Amino acid sequence: MAKIFKDWHELKKELSDIRKGREVVLTNGCFDIVHLGHLRYLQHSAEAGDYLVVALNSDDSVKKLKGDTRPINKLDERMEFISYIRGVDFVTCFSGDTPYDLIKFIRPDVLVKGGDWPIESIVGVDIVTAGGGRVESLKFEEGYSTTSIIEKIVKIYC
Repeated sequence: MAKIFKDWHELKKELSDIRKGREVVLTNGCFDIVHLGHLRYLQHSAEAGDYLVVALNSDDSVKKLKGDTRPINKLDERMEFISYIRGVDFVTCFSGDTPYDLIKFIRPDVLVKGGDWPIESIVGVDIVTAGGGRVESLKFEEGYSTTSIIEKIVKIYC
């Protein structure tokens, strides 16, 4: 099980203790209803370096991005769920619209986002590349989305 940190200072200390000569990877997302696309994405993210930090949007942030009916699962539940996924080493959260402040604070060596984000549009690319790190945009997995799962459930049961 991955370690869960709501306090970024504690996460940064943990990372400073382990990162000498190792690459810290950061990825982020809502991860509201986890599906196969998420699992594949997290596995590929884990393969991009030595330690994977997954940052989840806060409940308020998800609501702002996805609408008033979201999130389906609350932050603490989402963080715990993600902590059980193989390859994830650390789980944290952020409350802004983007993880920019978190990226600036922990300075990952590798920043990973899904293929629906061109590299030049990925939040934090400036910070990571300025520090000598790299940014990866993974192949987008067609046919997997939390929104489509919710729509399917509504269509069947409502």
